[in-house]
Amino acid sequence: MPASASRPTPWSRARPGGWLGLLLPALFLAAVPLTAQEGDEPARSLRALSIESGQMELDGRLAEEIWQRAPAATDFLQQEPAEGDAPSRATEVRVAYDEDHLYIGAMIFDDPEGILAYQMERDAGLGTDDRFMWILDTFHNGRTGYFFEINANGLMGDGLLSGGGQGGNFNKSWDGIWEARVARLDDGWSAEIRIPFQTLNFDPGNDTWGINFQRTIRRTNEEILWTGHRRDEGLFQVIHAGDLTGLQGMSQGLGLEARAAAIGGWRTVLANPDPTTYQRDLSLDLNYNLTSSLRASVSVNTDFAEVEVDDRRVNLTRFPLRFEERRDFFLEGSGVFTFAPRSGPEPFFSRRIGLERGEQIPITWAGRFGGQVGPWELGFIQVETGETARFENGIELSDAIPSEMFTVARIRRNIFTQSTVGAIYTRRATDARPGSAGTPPQDRHTVGVDAAFATTTLFGGTNAQLSLFAVWNSDADPAADRGFEELTARGFRFNFPNDIWTAHLSYREFGAAYAPAVGFVTRNDFRRVEPNIGWNPRPESIDWLRQLQFSLQYRYLEGLGSGIAEEKQWQFELLGMNFESGDNLDLQLTRTYEFLDEGFDVTDQVGILPGGYTNWEWSLEGRTAGRRTVSVDGELSRGGFWDGDRTRVGLGLTVRPAAGMELSADYEVNDVTLPRGAFTTELYRVGTDWNVSPWISLTSNVQYDDVSEIVGLFFRGRWILTPGNDLFVVYTQNWQNMDPAFDPLDRRFATLSRGGALKVNYTYRF
Repeated sequence: MPASASRPTPWSRARPGGWLGLLLPALFLAAVPLTAQEGDEPARSLRALSIESGQMELDGRLAEEIWQRAPAATDFLQQEPAEGDAPSRATEVRVAYDEDHLYIGAMIFDDPEGILAYQMERDAGLGTDDRFMWILDTFHNGRTGYFFEINANGLMGDGLLSGGGQGGNFNKSWDGIWEARVARLDDGWSAEIRIPFQTLNFDPGNDTWGINFQRTIRRTNEEILWTGHRRDEGLFQVIHAGDLTGLQGMSQGLGLEARAAAIGGWRTVLANPDPTTYQRDLSLDLNYNLTSSLRASVSVNTDFAEVEVDDRRVNLTRFPLRFEERRDFFLEGSGVFTFAPRSGPEPFFSRRIGLERGEQIPITWAGRFGGQVGPWELGFIQVETGETARFENGIELSDAIPSEMFTVARIRRNIFTQSTVGAIYTRRATDARPGSAGTPPQDRHTVGVDAAFATTTLFGGTNAQLSLFAVWNSDADPAADRGFEELTARGFRFNFPNDIWTAHLSYREFGAAYAPAVGFVTRNDFRRVEPNIGWNPRPESIDWLRQLQFSLQYRYLEGLGSGIAEEKQWQFELLGMNFESGDNLDLQLTRTYEFLDEGFDVTDQVGILPGGYTNWEWSLEGRTAGRRTVSVDGELSRGGFWDGDRTRVGLGLTVRPAAGMELSADYEVNDVTLPRGAFTTELYRVGTDWNVSPWISLTSNVQYDDVSEIVGLFFRGRWILTPGNDLFVVYTQNWQNMDPAFDPLDRRFATLSRGGALKVNYTYRF
């Protein structure tokens, strides 16, 4: 049996134990790997075959004599459903390389009639399909890595792993330049993959990388790994990767990459005095590898053309919603900026740059610098935005959005086996607001430090993690006299993420004036503690049931200044069921107490009064396996809502009539009854995906909610001419249900805006 890989080496004002109480478990967790791993068996090893350039023809078939000479990784083991058992189907993986590329050849033995492959679009989720995945730990440090996946249609997906050897952060928004070809065979399917060394950062002085492979047989929900097959391990825990040896003489060329983008389009906003504007822009990004592991980038007239759309959501809370970053400039190398991700201080949130209420603000120029230098991981961003006019009801306002300068710097150092310490700094310098007398310029700063300690050998072989953080921001109002406690956030989180038993304990304090100028915080002025424990048994006597889930979580939150309890919550997972078929069912019960010191409007017509509220709510969620041609998911919940009641229903339907085709529909309704009135919110979403091949995709969706009463249409066509070179066609249109009092034409839905764009990306590497 293979061994896992070895790697170098009450809660209120009393503050239990102070920071010393946090340092002791931190030192314990950090020290465990230094001793407990000494007896581990060596990592699995696979030697890469060195070949001459031009010897490999990428057609998906392993017909070249090269593949017969390359050593094969064959001894895979099951992670699911029977940990440690031999797989039901064989898998063979070989690796070769020349001066410029890494090649992977995979033979996936299977019954051709049983292969499941619905998806074709780049980066589409493969929860529906058979898949082959692998990671590359190019620094051989057991902490960071590149993730790749394909299916039998030739779909390509990728991402970045960072934040420690236990898969602390996974960013699938990264799009690397690489290529894969597949072939269907009488005894399964095969794949050939070519990854340019220019796509990867690595240490040229190291002839050994970390590598691991995983295969999914979807019809039996079988997960098979080359190494790290135990359920408390896995592919995303880089620390458990095997060794890829024999790498020498890899080249990144001159290390210079030029990425140009051209866009032409128009946008019509009917409410504006000059409704139609035309966009004709050229942008240029230059990337240069200062070393094979350190890259600098500069962008002129930065390309932030929209080729994605945010999902519509109805917000019935008093807190803002967070939407994910989708812009390539901020996604590349973004893992280093992750800061205490499960605790929420978020001193840097890239959507605070170049976006205002969802509208784009022109980027004059942007620069980026990042990578690794020995044990250090570095990240730096500098962006300047231009002045932008503001409109309201079609009238240009006198106070335009001023130009701004943003600075973000991050440093993180690897310590011990899987642990890190780091610091972050952000600055937002805002010019005086044009046309608005008495609005001076602002210069706001944020500084934070964090540490993450992790081990995979606690109590002889379990995972444990501890993170600590502290952040300070300057006062947005220089005239105010606020103390250090009000301007800071601090806390810790202990996590015990394992298969049968899980637990966590988190504690955090956010000051009343904690509001990082380039960050995102949903609320402040609170102290919160949250313990959780879960038990997830695997009943071996029931062959149709894979795992049960039971958990208990308590949350206590009080005002930091007032000491008043603002939230108390008990959350019971009464029964979670994961079936061998891939279906699942979950029943939860929640008791919540919330105190409001001031009211808020949940809709334009209905408000919530100050006071204390105690409510119970139950919810039932279920989902059928995505491997089916038709899959459904649903949620039903019923319970108290402040001083009233709410029933919430969510339904989703997905139909996959053929490979590359997917139709989906989602519906969500909230039916709320309060003493001051009743209301219902509804959200509809319909989407279609048609992928002619892994290189050509057509995507559209229509969204409507009866709060904004806006219907939004989004269409995107993408043609990947070659990896790194893309053609996009985008069209959007929004309609709104008009109030007859303001619309003499009495139109049911009137066009608010529409627009289209044609965008071309071209990448050239030297």
